[in-house]
Amino acid sequence: MVKREARILGIDDSPFDKFRDKRTLIIGTFFRGGSSLDGVMTTTTAVDGSDATAKIITMIKKSKFLPQLQAIMLKGIAVGGFNVVDIRRLNKETEIPVVVVMRDYPELEKIKSTLARLGMKNKIRLIEKAGKIHKAGKVFIQLAGCSLENAKELLKISCTRSHIPEPIRTAHLIAAGIKLGESKGKA
Repeated sequence: MVKREARILGIDDSPFDKFRDKRTLIIGTFFRGGSSLDGVMTTTTAVDGSDATAKIITMIKKSKFLPQLQAIMLKGIAVGGFNVVDIRRLNKETEIPVVVVMRDYPELEKIKSTLARLGMKNKIRLIEKAGKIHKAGKVFIQLAGCSLENAKELLKISCTRSHIPEPIRTAHLIAAGIKLGESKGKA
């Protein structure tokens, strides 16, 4: 059973220009359930790079929120374009359950062929390593370090204003606001 005020970190990246930006901002929002924002943390990561997992682990481990953190939620498995997060490593090194949340089922074959064409075949392995994609209400999720039942409970308590968990939605809004001057679009 997941507590109503479980401490959840929602992570999303800022918008970026794939032709001009070498790095992108990563925002983490620390929430009590889906109702109370208690903190914000940041890091940067290379656009289409391979440092996202390490950068997110470092951001979390140096945070004062680490002792209270009960779940990490990512908006998709990659940040900064094709900087794929190794959710198994993220879970193992932080000892915190990881839930990847996606609004739509990803076009895996198209993603894999694009990665192969770009010479990024190593990222295909990370996507496959993330495991099965599950339908959970109106979203799709991947898990590391928690059961499908617990992940659904986390979604239930954190999806207070949309189908996307509030920690992720807020990280998205903050990241867009910082980069663009105001938030635009949906999380």
